[in-house]
Amino acid sequence: MDWLIYEKEALKKGYNLICGVDEAGRGPLAGPVYAAAVVLKNNQIIDGVNDSKKLSEKKREALFDKIVNECADYGIGFATETEIDEINILQATFLAMERALNNLKHIQQLALVDGNSAPPFKSTDVLTIIKGDSKSLSVASASILAKVSRDRFMMKMALEYPEYGFDKHKGYGTKFHYEMIEKYGICKIHRKTFLKKVLNK
Repeated sequence: MDWLIYEKEALKKGYNLICGVDEAGRGPLAGPVYAAAVVLKNNQIIDGVNDSKKLSEKKREALFDKIVNECADYGIGFATETEIDEINILQATFLAMERALNNLKHIQQLALVDGNSAPPFKSTDVLTIIKGDSKSLSVASASILAKVSRDRFMMKMALEYPEYGFDKHKGYGTKFHYEMIEKYGICKIHRKTFLKKVLNK
């Protein structure tokens, strides 16, 4: 498998500034949605990179530092739980992606984006790639940066709100998480629009 097939195709079409973009945290009941954008050096392969969902937490943490140190550029952005409630999770994901792009040193000509929904970026063309995090090295790298950044945030929230066990489930809707919401109610970082049934009880 050629991890750089999409990057190479884009270069052939005249795009010189290309980044991979992915998100983490669309599904959880709590916390922000994160996104990252990664620009690779020409024909760069970063050993060990894969779809973040296929890697252990320890491996992702190690690869985070490797990607940050070896790539040409990267940007990380997020949209808060309040923004998610206000504009919905899809629009908040696009907002997080736009913020990640804005944190790059240069405006990119093309963003390779994981999934099938094209974000309305203001100054960057978009190519969506279904399962892009297992087909494109720059998208896979972005998936790791987004996932690790979000997990680190949720670990901090676990110290602030220890009763919910955010360090274990990172805000996802596990049985334990729902039980703790039933017991303690919701906290500041819960997404109210994701918990309408619980809140309406």
